[in-house]
Amino acid sequence: MLNHNAALVNIDDHREAIVRGKGVAFNKRKGDPVSADRVEKIFYLNTATARENLFLLLKDIPIDVVTTTYEIIDMARSRFHVRILDYIYITLSDHILGAYTRMQAGTYKETMVPDLRQHYPHEYAVADVALDIIQRNLKVNFPESEVRSLALHFINASGDVNAATADDDTSDAGRDTTEAVNNIVLDVLNHHNIYRSAKNGNYYDRFMIHLQYLVDRIRHLETDQTQLAPEVEEDYQRMYPQSYAIGVEIFNRIRAELFAGISNNERLYFIIHIQRLLGEKPQKFCKE
Repeated sequence: MLNHNAALVNIDDHREAIVRGKGVAFNKRKGDPVSADRVEKIFYLNTATARENLFLLLKDIPIDVVTTTYEIIDMARSRFHVRILDYIYITLSDHILGAYTRMQAGTYKETMVPDLRQHYPHEYAVADVALDIIQRNLKVNFPESEVRSLALHFINASGDVNAATADDDTSDAGRDTTEAVNNIVLDVLNHHNIYRSAKNGNYYDRFMIHLQYLVDRIRHLETDQTQLAPEVEEDYQRMYPQSYAIGVEIFNRIRAELFAGISNNERLYFIIHIQRLLGEKPQKFCKE
């Protein structure tokens, strides 16, 4: 059981799922059946990665945020038929929790990411519905600009799901590529005195998860066909100069030493991850 209103259950066909509903797990113990009439939502854990992500999330993300994340991703795949990699479970839940916590504390600030709806109408349509789900489930009111941040997560996680899971990750090639990527990243991080700590552990782990999906793309010689608008990276360069420099250093080394065809989008993702690890505060600037 996860809490009174959510539970991890085994379905008759031997699949696992999260069920949510008011009092669905009240007074229940492990192994007890749940009442179908109390189930309001069900989220199937169809892949090993989805199950692993769930247990990773539950270590430090409240269950209401976790189930909200699963509902959003289920909606995106079933209603909008988006192709997104599973690491979005980690990045999206982390973002929702952070935004919710800041809103509750009165420290929330609207995103400085520019509006990219004309470039990514599909991802923004998903984000519009996602914002409604978050506000309904968590009883919080975000400004409309929060859609921009949510859309960026779907842009980031777009990819070929089948290719990412087709090969055995325990193969020699997989291990060699993983080791090579990790060595580059850790070398750069250590050079800049960035280490995993109790304070940044969650962000560090999420960065490592992102790298595993990067390894899959490198092994399949894939490049991201969607290109983020250049003004997004330009804004990050102005706001987070230290994170930008380190993220670009990682990107350039991977491109030079491993994969010349690495997507330019990865550079921005590295910058975002590094900014979270450092906790670098945004520099104020005026757009011309």
